[in-house]
Amino acid sequence: MNYLWPIIIVVGANTLYNIIAKSTPANVNTFASLVITYAVAAVLSLILFLTTSQTKNFAEEFSKINWTSIVFGFSIIALEFGYINVYRAGWKVSTGSLVANISLACVLLLVGLLFYKESVSLRQIIGMVLCAGGLFLISK
Repeated sequence: MNYLWPIIIVVGANTLYNIIAKSTPANVNTFASLVITYAVAAVLSLILFLTTSQTKNFAEEFSKINWTSIVFGFSIIALEFGYINVYRAGWKVSTGSLVANISLACVLLLVGLLFYKESVSLRQIIGMVLCAGGLFLISK
């Protein structure tokens, strides 16, 4: 179960995420919407920090932060800007996320191989080819 619960959270949150991205009003500036999104996320993160941290010492925890938190922020904004605009461009919720996530899986397979020296099996290569075929069929 320790292996499964994080996936359940990711799938549930991602489902909600895509529904919300699709439901974001077309007439609102994307970044104005994201300001509210991140204000809520900041407050919730603070509450969760205070309720889960042993030390509750911001200075101590912030001293451990490196470049990843800053770049993570940029990537999240780009991700959310991209998803909102995927749906504004007319993608259906049933296919927009599917195409993005299949593409992402293929790219991450290559990233794992090239940057993290992960092994790639023949089975995974066949899976990538099938994913590419599926993307072709979905996009028609």
